[in-house]
Amino acid sequence: MSDATLDSAPTFWELICRRAARTPHRRVLIQAEAAPEDDRTLTFAELRDRGERVAAGLWEMGVRPGTVVAWQLPTRIETVLLSAALARIGAVQTPIIPFYRDKEVGFALRESKAEFFASPGVWRDFDHTEMARRLGARGIFEAYDSLPDGDPRILPPPPAEGTSVRWIYWTSGTTSDPKGVLHTDRSLIAGGSCLAHALHLSPEDVGSIAFPYAHIGGPDYLVMLFLYGFPAVLFEKFALPGALEGYRRHGVTTAGGSTAFYSMFLAEQRKNPGEKLIPTLRLLAGGGAPKPPEVYHAVVREMGCQLTHGYGMTEVPMITMGAPDDTVENLATTEGKPPTAMSIRITDADGKELPPLADGEVRLKGEAVCQGYLDPAQTAEVFDADGYLITGDLGHLTESGHLVLTGRAKDVIIRKGENISAKEIEDLLHRHPGVGDAAVIGLPDEVRGERVCAVIEQRADSPELSLDEVTAYLRGEGLSVHKLPEQLEVVDALPRNETLRKVLKYKLREQFS
Repeated sequence: MSDATLDSAPTFWELICRRAARTPHRRVLIQAEAAPEDDRTLTFAELRDRGERVAAGLWEMGVRPGTVVAWQLPTRIETVLLSAALARIGAVQTPIIPFYRDKEVGFALRESKAEFFASPGVWRDFDHTEMARRLGARGIFEAYDSLPDGDPRILPPPPAEGTSVRWIYWTSGTTSDPKGVLHTDRSLIAGGSCLAHALHLSPEDVGSIAFPYAHIGGPDYLVMLFLYGFPAVLFEKFALPGALEGYRRHGVTTAGGSTAFYSMFLAEQRKNPGEKLIPTLRLLAGGGAPKPPEVYHAVVREMGCQLTHGYGMTEVPMITMGAPDDTVENLATTEGKPPTAMSIRITDADGKELPPLADGEVRLKGEAVCQGYLDPAQTAEVFDADGYLITGDLGHLTESGHLVLTGRAKDVIIRKGENISAKEIEDLLHRHPGVGDAAVIGLPDEVRGERVCAVIEQRADSPELSLDEVTAYLRGEGLSVHKLPEQLEVVDALPRNETLRKVLKYKLREQFS
């Protein structure tokens, strides 16, 4: 079980050391490879001890407290070791998703003024080191399967406080340049603690990290491992059904990532409905994208495990999280409750706080909230006069304090002056037996201002849907006539990003406008 001595660790490195002292020989990381004999493990003590050796090697290279080190590495033991070593020194690390290319990587290197860049070399047939040289990166070194090494006795004491900015994460930048989000050790520990305590996990659990560790969810998840002392299986490449053997081989009890991951597991489960997909699995958990209620019910019904979903973003890694012992209604229709250290305000456009059940803008304040952005002007725009982060999300709080998200401020479709929630229509479409996934967007229209367009992936072997069939179904589900789609597009696959597989609506708008 977790205890207060771990929760109160002032820094990321101190959290590692406290867990290593408590359960040194327990596994923390398991690298799942294609062949079982190639699997690798790392204990909590090895993470601490090897992390110090890597830190010493980095020190000999010239990395010091405050030095900005960018790394673009896949989900591997070596990546976690490098990140831990940078935390030991007190460097400022800026993780970059390994799927990003020249535009995003170049922007991150320029804006962060990185003095070193850790590359995986040639990874998935792409030469990251050559790209780094092309971009003029400084201090390039490869860190895929070998890391700097040195004598820890050369190191000064580790950082004593966790309130300095030591992490720069990057927003997705889907419609413009990404933003550099500033985090401290304390904000990441606060986010991970919220996740850990909400899920009610134990040392007997086995977790999994199938998303890029360079995502803000990486340290979030690692904090959970430190607090409860259980391991996670790392998947450098996540694809189903190929990854299933790794889940089964290591007895994974909790998996997930985002709504798209739930849907992928469901699709595999439906191939053999009489046999549990992962025999040891008891919990799917995640966040990062809206969860239609029907997905919750389908997972519980068909996979025989619980599903809890939460709400987080790069600026605030964990805001709310569903708890496994909550009611079915809350688990299906809300994003869970915030921890006591997170204050949520629902406001009107002018910042006036609204009562429970009233829809408005979601604003946040708490230890898990970032320090702002690299660009001070962007920071000034996103915090209100009371210090609350303006998320751009819309929703309301229930009487019990659960958060219900109803969409993004920019995802509201304004048709003939009436506001229409895309999420409301999407949730209904997910109930249709022929719909595998759906996204609803507003498209420019000379008469209406915007028209409602539904873009769907159909389930395999289902007959092709028509607009008339879809609108008839939605009317039967009680959707108001003025919210009905006026355009239907059927696609083989919705465009998604490479991290938590969020649907990229801006690409749909570009395609169908």
